[in-house]
Amino acid sequence: MFRLFIALNLLFINLYACKGGYDSCKQKVLDSQTLRECSIYIPVTKHQRVVYTTTPPKEKILKYDPFLSLYLIEDTKGFPYPFRINVQEQLGIASVSLKNPVEGKIIKRQIGLNSLAQFSEPILYPSVITSSCCSLEAIVTPQGIIEKEYIQRFINTKDVSYGDVGIRVKEEKGKVFVSAVNPFIKNNPFKKGDVLLSFADKKVSSAATFMRQILFAKIGSIQKFKVKRDGKTQAFTAVTYKRHGGGCISDTFLEEKGLYFDKQLQIIDLKKDFANYGLCLGDKLIEVNGVAVKTQEDLQKYLADSKVFSSLLLEREGFQFFVNIE
Repeated sequence: MFRLFIALNLLFINLYACKGGYDSCKQKVLDSQTLRECSIYIPVTKHQRVVYTTTPPKEKILKYDPFLSLYLIEDTKGFPYPFRINVQEQLGIASVSLKNPVEGKIIKRQIGLNSLAQFSEPILYPSVITSSCCSLEAIVTPQGIIEKEYIQRFINTKDVSYGDVGIRVKEEKGKVFVSAVNPFIKNNPFKKGDVLLSFADKKVSSAATFMRQILFAKIGSIQKFKVKRDGKTQAFTAVTYKRHGGGCISDTFLEEKGLYFDKQLQIIDLKKDFANYGLCLGDKLIEVNGVAVKTQEDLQKYLADSKVFSSLLLEREGFQFFVNIE
């Protein structure tokens, strides 16, 4: 009887594994009710699910990542065959939705929180990307694809926070360079245009890998860098501090001071540093030091390029007023 129990258990464990290509993965998605309207509910243990949604789920929330809009929730009903994060190289992957699976590949990797991955074929949202053995590769969101490394870290870490060294990066022609520098970080050693040569004594080969290493680094840890600046190699260290903006959160660098915006630069959140400035939710930012800004990208670029960033012009119900940053 015990042997029969073990045999049946193994049968159920492998029920969805590598059977019938991606059709079995679609069946697993259906059976587990992973896709629900505009949300994704992935069973990752028998009684827990990782959820991607733009509105808080009704179930008990165990953990929340506001940057990637991920939740870990309690699943009281449970699902006996949870998804496993893929840890093996696979011959192929597919986007699995409630319609036919779409085979393809990741053609652009996720660069930190602001630039999500891209798939080679048109895909539907909501959907998940899996291997042919139904192991989880990524989550498909309207903004792009959240890769498995970020999902795995979210599941494993107690404190949902990310590291930062005060820069944003881009990659062109095989080189990773600094595209913006946070002006609110005292003694920030980086400069816009720095080409990143090494991090922690290892060559910087891609923006995706570099940003993931920074984001996953321990807060307060000291990191070693080598950069090429004006044709010369420079080496220095930088302290990893807590990231305040990016992904689903505005990323203008003013988040460092406790000020958060929507896409139209209206204030949607105020932290303690701005509590005494007389600002209110809904105030709209118009100018910084007399320079008009209309988008979060405009604001970040101006702040990153300017050494003077003290005067903000805002509007509230037709009334305009200035706030000076200390």
